[in-house]
Amino acid sequence: MTTPTFETIKLDIADHVATLTLNRPERLNSMPPAMADEIREALDYLPVLGARALLITGEGRGFCSGADLGGDRTASAVGGGANSRKALRNHYNPMLLALANLDIPVVTAVNGPAAGVGCSFALSGDFTLVGKSGYFLQAFVNIGLVPDGGSSWLLPRLVGVPRALQMMMLGEKISGDQAADWGMVYKCVDDADLLAEAKTLAARLASGPTVSLGTMRKVLRAGLSQSFSETLDAEAMGQFIAGNSEDAVEGVLAFQEKRKTAFKGK
Repeated sequence: MTTPTFETIKLDIADHVATLTLNRPERLNSMPPAMADEIREALDYLPVLGARALLITGEGRGFCSGADLGGDRTASAVGGGANSRKALRNHYNPMLLALANLDIPVVTAVNGPAAGVGCSFALSGDFTLVGKSGYFLQAFVNIGLVPDGGSSWLLPRLVGVPRALQMMMLGEKISGDQAADWGMVYKCVDDADLLAEAKTLAARLASGPTVSLGTMRKVLRAGLSQSFSETLDAEAMGQFIAGNSEDAVEGVLAFQEKRKTAFKGK
């Protein structure tokens, strides 16, 4: 199948790794509702394209500088809450839910700023890599708004309540090095190495047991909001799903035959 084309993003696939690039570099990849819709549409294509891992990054000097609702900012300053709520419910939230529900692992490569909804989008990866010049910013308080994009759920689970409140209420930039020190991201690397390291990691994941990896990411996230007994049940169901995969059979055979596994993602 031919890789589809979009207006605000780029989607490429090679060796079972899909690369989704936010493509509004002149606006530091700020995300209008149309971009959120295109991302969601692109995610729907991934199984058809044979993707076994997804890499997300931004074109140019930034990852994503936040939402872009467009229009006259002065005119929308009064009574703009209704428009924001509508955009979140109809565009941004469905996109983020689709990303969370993917059956394949996700790597995000954060180049430059990841602000507003771009911050939560960047941190939605299973592995978030950030360049030395990258940073994370909950900018909402600076314009009298509240965090969105799932930040209120995501940040306290990543860094704890005190640091989440620091980001949200003080609206200060968190550098790539600081994010790594906090355990908020997988790794901070030199800018020149960011994309290469992210691609290497995505390729490693794409060669793994896809059913198992996809089930892992779902069970883990569900466990953040479940009781211990509910998580035990979820793990049992996950083991049922993964255990019936072709890759599980391959894993056992490879172990018995003392050879390297050759997972097919099935």
